Amino acid sequence: MDRANRQNGFGPLDGLFLDFYGTVAGGDREAIESICQAVIDDHRLDLASVDLAMRWGLAYFAAIEGCDDGAFRTLVEIERDTLIETVEPLAGGIDPQPYIDQLGGYLAQPTLFDEVHEVLDQVNVPVCIVSNADEAELRAAVAHHNLRFDHIVTSEFARSYKPAAKIFQVALERTGWSPERVIHVGDSLHSDVAGAHRAGIRAAWLARTNRISDIGTDTPEFTWDDLRPILTLTNGPSGCLD
Repeated sequence: MDRANRQNGFGPLDGLFLDFYGTVAGGDREAIESICQAVIDDHRLDLASVDLAMRWGLAYFAAIEGCDDGAFRTLVEIERDTLIETVEPLAGGIDPQPYIDQLGGYLAQPTLFDEVHEVLDQVNVPVCIVSNADEAELRAAVAHHNLRFDHIVTSEFARSYKPAAKIFQVALERTGWSPERVIHVGDSLHSDVAGAHRAGIRAAWLARTNRISDIGTDTPEFTWDDLRPILTLTNGPSGCLD
């Protein structure tokens, strides 16, 4: 461990927790707005796609927040139910399945950010994906891009959504890592930074510019524009935080 790390009280890392959508792969903003435009066109609604997306997003995140009280639902169930809930006051009942199928297709084959392969090829500590995602879509996306991770923990597997601490605790149990020897990297102040902090884990906020909204207020230990600082953080002596 080098002098800077000793002075900052940081030690070697057991591994890295990494969010997926919005962090490794492109978030769903374009897909959501495209779906919302299709809903608007199909049902002749008088509002912009971004406005419908915001309304859907508020209902979606409220539903996620209610899932850690023993009433767990998968993301595809939440997406379907909240789309119905959002559109009903505007257009009455709709068949949500074509729109949900479109979203699922995107999530199974998302675009990767430019630096992802560069970083994953060089990082020298184990990596565990910790993602609010259903198993099928995330694993399809990982296979589609031929990515390799040491562990994958989805919300469906953990029966818990970020920012709840439980999904991080499940990831710690699965990896055997200690919370003080892990850093979580994600693009959401609300889900990733606040969730990691609830579990006693330091967090790096990936300040991507293409999120629809972020209601989080937690202060991350690190703020980055892309994933490349991971290599400075992990590839020092013994994989130390500095």
